[in-house]
This record gives sequence, C-alpha cells and structure tokens, in this order.
Amino acid sequence: MQITTADKAVEVIQSGHRVFVHTAAATPQALVEALTVRARDLNDVEVMHLHTEGSDPCQDPELVGKIYTNSLFVGANCRGAMHNGNADYIPIFLSEVPNLFRSRALPLDVALVQVSPPDQHGYCSLGVSVDASRAAVDSARFVVAQINRHMPRTHGHGQLHISQIGLAVEHDELLHQRVPCELSSTERSIGRHIAELVEDGATLQLGIGAIPDAVLAALKDHKDLGVHSEMFSDGIVELVERGVINGKYKTLDAGKVVGSFCIGTQKVYDFIDDNPAVDMLEASYVNDTAVIRRQPKVTAINSAIEVDLTGQVCADSIGPRIYSGVGGQMDFIRGASLSPGGKPIIALPSSTRRGESRIVAVLKEGAGVVTTRAHVHYVVTEYGVANLYGKNLRQRACALIDIAHPDHREQLERAARERFTTLEWRG
Repeated sequence: MQITTADKAVEVIQSGHRVFVHTAAATPQALVEALTVRARDLNDVEVMHLHTEGSDPCQDPELVGKIYTNSLFVGANCRGAMHNGNADYIPIFLSEVPNLFRSRALPLDVALVQVSPPDQHGYCSLGVSVDASRAAVDSARFVVAQINRHMPRTHGHGQLHISQIGLAVEHDELLHQRVPCELSSTERSIGRHIAELVEDGATLQLGIGAIPDAVLAALKDHKDLGVHSEMFSDGIVELVERGVINGKYKTLDAGKVVGSFCIGTQKVYDFIDDNPAVDMLEASYVNDTAVIRRQPKVTAINSAIEVDLTGQVCADSIGPRIYSGVGGQMDFIRGASLSPGGKPIIALPSSTRRGESRIVAVLKEGAGVVTTRAHVHYVVTEYGVANLYGKNLRQRACALIDIAHPDHREQLERAARERFTTLEWRG
C-alpha cells in the first residue's frame, strides 16, 4: 500500500475504465472530488455504484461524454443525470450484485473505497458498507482507498488487508449522516399497524426512512426481536439497549444484528464500531432467500410508490422515470413469505403529498413492477392492513380499497366495478 494524495491516486483511472464507488455513507468524498477533476482529461469512464452520497460527477454537464454512471440503484444525487441521459440503471436484485463483479459479467478496473485505519495486523475495515463493496474490492484490478479515522471498524466480511490496497489517501472527514425527521401522524399510524403484525421473537428486515422509524418507535414493548436486514439506521440502537432486540431466537447468527450497510447519525456509527454483536456481511448472504427463510417469523417491511388493485407493487419508478431501484425488496419479500411465521409487508401512505392516491386502479403507464401480485401478502397504509394472501382479484380490490384514502375510495370502487363486471361486487 502506497500513501499518496487524492489527485495522484485517481491517476490510475484511465479512459474506458469501469470504476466502482463505495456505497452510501461510505462514499469516499475526497476520491470522488478528485475523480471529478481527473475526468476532464478522460473519455468514456463508467462509474458503478449501488447508491452514493455527496456530489456525483455525472451531474456536471461539462463532463458529458467523459464520465457517466451505470447505477445499480438510483439515489437522489444521480436522478438528474438519469434524466439528462448521462446515467443509466441496471435492474437487479441486491443479492445478485456481488456475483456481477465476481463472475466478471461486469469486470471492474478500479474500486474507490473508504476504510478505517489499519490495525496492528494490517487490516482495515469497509465499515458501514460491505454490501457489494466487498466483492468489488476482491474483483477490481486496482483498489484505491481513502483512510478515514471516522470510519467505524466493523465485524463480519469487511476486513481488508493493506496488501489488497494499491494506493491510499489519508483523509479524515465525518461520514455522511441521515438525521431522522419528525414523524407525521400518518407515519405513526402506519408504524402502529405494522407493529401489531410483529410477533415476539420475530426477525426484522427494515430500511431507513420515516416508516421504518415509526415501526421501531412502536416496538418498545415487544420481546426477543432479531435483526437480519440489508440496511439499518439509528432506530435499532435504542431497542438493542432496551433488550427488545437481542436475536435470541434467530436460527442463524443468533444474538447478532446482521446488516449489509447502514446509514444514520453518529449514534449508529458509534454503536457498530468494534461491536461484536453486529456483523456487517455481504449482500449475497444477507439477501439470500435461502438464508432469510431459515430465520424465524421474518417480518420484512418494504416501501412502494404505488400499488394497484390486484396487488402489483411499483417501487422503482414514477411511470417510466426511474426513481430508485429493485434493491432487496424481492429478496426479502420472498424470503419472509417462506420463513416459518413470516410476514412480507408493503407499507406506504395512502396518498402522495399532492393528494393523489397511491392505491391505484392500474399502475402508471411505464411503471415497473418490482413485486408481483403473486408475491404480495400484506399492504399497510395509515387506514389499516390489507392481507392479500390467498385472495382472488376481486377480494384483493375490496381489501385495498378499504385502506385507501377515503377521498379516493369511490373512484377506485367504480374502477373495480368496471373491471370485474361479471362478478358480484363485494358479494
């Protein structure tokens, strides 16, 4: 491992290279900024990532044709590039992303990562994001690391020996933080409905955002919960400290909080730092349906943009415009449905901020189906829970209309009547 400056380190990147950038809060900001400058002298550099925080060089109109993003999940900082044509999106389950790199279906030239300082044995840690980043490091021809003393040292699959790092930049900066917002009454209602579905001894999968925060806030009186989740945030910390989350009944990784990446405030970063009760593992394991189904009562909580009256879930686009990605939703929805006592849950507010219904007669033209109608069991809004498991199309429509916003129920019922004209409606 050779220590150098960020500007010198990114000189390893050449025209035509495919470059992986570390995920979310682990995004190596100093290296990305140096790459933005370097790209002005290059052409056709492809940047791959699951999701990054901070600046994205592909947003710069002066770099069109020089550098572009090929994203595996579209975050807020590259949606603009998606819509102006300087980025594209690869639909794929999160569980399969590591194999893209390891199989060399998408060979990597360079991996830009952020790590903790090496310990006395020469091992750094990928810290808050292992996900597909471990596979990227193992597969790339050259690894460039930003060494940051603020990166937590985590247990699991993220240990990286200095011999695997070609060039390193010592640059300390606080990790990107996601500060929880004040929960609305709608979000609290959804959280309470979901909490009523969570049984003691269940294994939780939930991400970040207002609805997961609301669920966790409503679980303080539960007992013996476990966590096996592709991502997590601050909300689990209090429940671990209260003894609510202890992993007692997990059949794999008992007693441990298992995640693939995390993003939150310093509170959760301090919690995972050198904590043997937390394992940060590859997405190929965490999101493996065969692993998920072995855990007890997996309660998987995932979000959606809209759900149609048959139960089809659009979670990655607004009409044809890609908004996010497939991610791990299907990995966990299917895994939870196969888990003993498992409950796959799709949760969403009944309406958009503009008052449009998110329970719809049909999905918007061009909208992507992330979770099929055959995979959906529970759909939750602030108005209640619709259990679609074992229900026919007409019964599903009835159940979903009952949890839609009251302002839209009459219109949805008219649409359902037209669709199911040969059947007795609500018979």
